[in-house]
Amino acid sequence: MELDGKIALITGGAQGIGRIISEELAGQGAHVILGDVNLEGAEKTAEEIKSGGGKASAVRIDVSSAADVKTVFDSIIKEYKPVDIVVNNAGITRDGLLVRMKEADWDLVLNINLKGSFLCSQQAAKQMMKQKSGAIVNIASIVGVMGNFGQANYSASKAGLIGFTKTLAREIAPRGIRANAVAPGFIDTEMTRVLEESVREKLIEQIPLARLGQPEDVARCVSFLVSEKASYITGQVINVNGGMLM
Repeated sequence: MELDGKIALITGGAQGIGRIISEELAGQGAHVILGDVNLEGAEKTAEEIKSGGGKASAVRIDVSSAADVKTVFDSIIKEYKPVDIVVNNAGITRDGLLVRMKEADWDLVLNINLKGSFLCSQQAAKQMMKQKSGAIVNIASIVGVMGNFGQANYSASKAGLIGFTKTLAREIAPRGIRANAVAPGFIDTEMTRVLEESVREKLIEQIPLARLGQPEDVARCVSFLVSEKASYITGQVINVNGGMLM
């Protein structure tokens, strides 16, 4: 129970990788707060975590709205205490070739994936600086390092998130707060399950470990980074990709 007594906010926690991260941190003793625009889904996941003996609650949050983010962080202090852990996991895709990409799709992806992490990290840092402790983990992506066909907006948002993480880490380190990023490769989630089998097979051929990653692979990395075991690690990008990018 390494995280016993800690308050952890996981954005995009209702499903997918965010859900598994929430379950992992709850299993380590943290009280996880699942923030999501899909409040019903977040509440369902929170109830399942509680039925398994964990501590969890749900809150609706639009990470692209500064007012919304501030309201949620203020409510966490009022109901519990300042946050100890924030995992910026909320993210979306709106894929398309650059020459055909709608400006609205560019703006939407950047607003949620990058601006959302900025807004949440900003509020988290304000709380954590007062207690001189805390850990922030931003969920980046392999495509933020290598790029990907048809994902100019998503790749840009994740590459920006990596640079943001490093600057954030430098600014908050003097107060005892750490910030790191996890860059997953291709993970077996709903997003990759819709791919044709032939496409999945070609992906796997590029991965030395010869399989897609599991959400648990990412969650365990996040759990390590927010724990005291990683107390001397900050400003790093941990690649969880089976060796696809080295």
